[in-house]
Amino acid sequence: MGEPPRLVATDIDGTLLTDDRRLSPRTAGVLARITAGGTPVVLVTGRPIRWLQLVYDQLDEPLPAICANGAVVYDPIADEVLRADPLAPDLLAEVARRLRAEVPGVSFAVEIVDSRQMRHEAHYPLRWDADADAIRAVESPEELLAAPAVKLLVRAGEQDPDVFVRVVAGALEGLAEATHSSYSGLIEISAAGVTKAAGLAWFAARLGIDERDVLAFGDMPNDVPMLTWAGRAVAVGNAHPAVREIADEVTAANTEDGVAAYLEKVFGLD
Repeated sequence: MGEPPRLVATDIDGTLLTDDRRLSPRTAGVLARITAGGTPVVLVTGRPIRWLQLVYDQLDEPLPAICANGAVVYDPIADEVLRADPLAPDLLAEVARRLRAEVPGVSFAVEIVDSRQMRHEAHYPLRWDADADAIRAVESPEELLAAPAVKLLVRAGEQDPDVFVRVVAGALEGLAEATHSSYSGLIEISAAGVTKAAGLAWFAARLGIDERDVLAFGDMPNDVPMLTWAGRAVAVGNAHPAVREIADEVTAANTEDGVAAYLEKVFGLD
């Protein structure tokens, strides 16, 4: 497999975690051994900062994270945001205007305060995020779009996400990035140029590491920019076809410790 990488970057949901959002002891152990050996590991996720604790509770030590699909770079040791690339209020307003004109029944939510808080329209369906302290409905469209947002979330009932993302991306061409990381019809929008690849490139440069020396794992379309950028791209066995198509290799599924199995081989762990 050649030289071991100088930086390991991995998606969380559907890649590192099992389908019940658990981190296996095997995977946690492999990540701990790699970092103890001097190779940094960074989590690169669509998740907001407030959803990281579930993962950190299952790790030996918290790992740095690139959140909100590249918009936020987070140091958990210092509880510090190192970099943020939000959508400005005027840009949010234009995105919302275009999508309301294009998509019947569209509803929005925004990740604000570097993704520590969420605001949503009253009819926006919350799936599994119900933290009353961090999340609340807004009273007007103007309030929703008043603060810079590191991510805009878009739903319009049940949608085929691969079809819906093309509709949204077409409406926002040149204005913002649109991607998805689930099968529920949720589209995730970031500022133009903000992707997992951009966040990871900034993080790697800060460490003095070239993209050729980065190993990345992923499973969904929001991982494609990161996997295309990294020197070595690995899809888990359960990955979306768009990810499998561009990956250099495919490892076992997330339910079979695919990331851990691949890292064990790369780093010669017994």
